[in-house]
Amino acid sequence: MTEAVNIGLSVFSDDLARYPAPERRRLLGLAAEVGLQHLHCGDHVSFHGGYGWDGLTNATMLLNLQDTLPVHVGIYQLPLRHPTTVTRQLSTLCEMHPGRLVLGVGVGGDDRKEMEVCGVDPRTRGKRMDESLQIIRRQMTGEAVTFVGEIFNLVDAAVHPATDPPVPLLVGGRGDAALRRTASLGDGWLAIWASPRRVRSFIEQVDEEAARIGRTGIAWRHGIIVWCEFGPDPDRAARRLAENMQNVYKLPREAFEKWSPAGTPEAVAEFCAPYLDTGITDLTFITQGEDLAASIQSAAEVRKLLGLPAPV
Repeated sequence: MTEAVNIGLSVFSDDLARYPAPERRRLLGLAAEVGLQHLHCGDHVSFHGGYGWDGLTNATMLLNLQDTLPVHVGIYQLPLRHPTTVTRQLSTLCEMHPGRLVLGVGVGGDDRKEMEVCGVDPRTRGKRMDESLQIIRRQMTGEAVTFVGEIFNLVDAAVHPATDPPVPLLVGGRGDAALRRTASLGDGWLAIWASPRRVRSFIEQVDEEAARIGRTGIAWRHGIIVWCEFGPDPDRAARRLAENMQNVYKLPREAFEKWSPAGTPEAVAEFCAPYLDTGITDLTFITQGEDLAASIQSAAEVRKLLGLPAPV
């Protein structure tokens, strides 16, 4: 399984915006040159008082600024959007960049206010997710979808051109609902803050549930997102990491410290090594402390330390 794991780095639009346009292109080109295998961006509409960025808008920007690396979005707050408009965005984006997008979706809920300001009842987020995934999967084929659900009712809702190839849809979450959703409606699972044992067990259960319901022939791709911080001084890196994560999630350091390594690339590689044999195909780093060029080089160094082959 080790040979199949791809290493990527999350790029924040506010970080990239500090550089002039030619430097943005150079930096993202550097990511491919040093052996990273994908870029990543997150998604929030109005998180904890207004923080956020639009995941598909940023994915389009990252794809347009470089010509080789795919872009992964995660976690996209799908219940905050109408599925037909999301399919339209995927169709339009993939006309220019077919096969270069992976969409990881989640139900959200860490900040219920984020849903309320979008006019969404937080109690409906699970049902919205299930119905949206069903609709998007069908619409990406070009089918005129008629759908009658608890949330959405559509009659001959078509989106052309078809998204070809279809965008892989990964499901985030840690509970039974996420497991069922991944097995029945997803192309894989996207983990965060989970132990290697938990990741391995969850992926095995996804396989078992998919087999139970007769869903076969899926080219599964499972990933994990790792918040981390690089730097020669582990204590300083840990403090910087804690500050960044507390600013985003409004949680104390203890809530995520166990699953968020800080220090040299060697230390981060040591933390990540047990995940290589869990069944994941993608490992994404989120880091905000160093300048972007240094973060790119550090993530690439982790790939080498893990013994992963250079991309062809």
